[in-house]
Amino acid sequence: MPPHRTPAKGARRRLRRALACAATISGVLLTTAGTGHADPYAAPLPAPSLAASTLDVRFDAERRSIERALEIAHRVGDRERARSLGAFLKPGRRFLDFDARGRGQAVEVIGDLTRARRVALLVPGADTTLNAYDSHAGRPWSAPGGGIRAVYGQARRTGGDRDLAVVAWLGYDSPRTFSSDVLTEQRADQGAAALRRFVVGLHKVNPSATVGLLCHSYGSVVCGRAALKGRGPDGPAWRAVTDIALFGSPGTTATSAAELGRTARVWAGRGAADWMEGVPHVRIFGLGLGPDPVSRPFGARVFDAGNAGHSDYLAPGSPSLRNLTAVALGRSGDVAATGRRDR
Repeated sequence: MPPHRTPAKGARRRLRRALACAATISGVLLTTAGTGHADPYAAPLPAPSLAASTLDVRFDAERRSIERALEIAHRVGDRERARSLGAFLKPGRRFLDFDARGRGQAVEVIGDLTRARRVALLVPGADTTLNAYDSHAGRPWSAPGGGIRAVYGQARRTGGDRDLAVVAWLGYDSPRTFSSDVLTEQRADQGAAALRRFVVGLHKVNPSATVGLLCHSYGSVVCGRAALKGRGPDGPAWRAVTDIALFGSPGTTATSAAELGRTARVWAGRGAADWMEGVPHVRIFGLGLGPDPVSRPFGARVFDAGNAGHSDYLAPGSPSLRNLTAVALGRSGDVAATGRRDR
């Protein structure tokens, strides 16, 4: 046993790995049964394509879609959804996309997209729904709505908020943690195509802004698959992505950071209390998500994530929030590295 690792720490590490492996196996074995009920929510109202001149029209259209979904939620007695949608309609909140069907999708903006020097996209992971969009288990920072507010608040404390817009991008059908979907890239591929389209739209809104991706958990698979798509017709817009941060990541399906970072710096971080450490980082016959992004062979720039648990990377005052905000701002020199790297 290495001299710096106590028996208690080793036991806790083994327990976390055992629990993570159990969760992974459960994900393969468990399936989610359908409810047998038709979805009461309507398709979103038509909205114009992204452009600087259409932003206000688009915000208004998505607000009307949210209002209509709230009426339906009240009518069918969906109290949890109604509570979430009511919060979406608070003054000052602006959504670029919204879809109440199923578990839901939403894309929210803080800051001025047209004038920002920098745009940061927070891409959330599994089990992200409209009902848990603003807070999960009493932790606002663990959800996309609360997460972008944590990043923007940290940027304000460092004086960087004037040049920053932050986007919570729940623009894909997030899988359930305990499902076979989290062990493959199928959902991620669907999300990756939508993410690349959104980046193209951002480029039309503000061609001079650079983009940073903050990719949590299964969201890092979405970001990874988007980065692996190659140049393609949207290559010029994608080159605006200068940073990709993977945190709490199960893998990206890429074998190395070099595959993802042709035009971007690739960062990776994992907190000491994150159970993701024990997940098998393999890929066999299309099952599994590949190498651990914080491992030495993967080759990412590993940042200090402190003692963060899987849902705590954006917790106020944490080293992981400080470092992810520095990535969001494009301040690579302010990102604190960690001496810890897995083999």
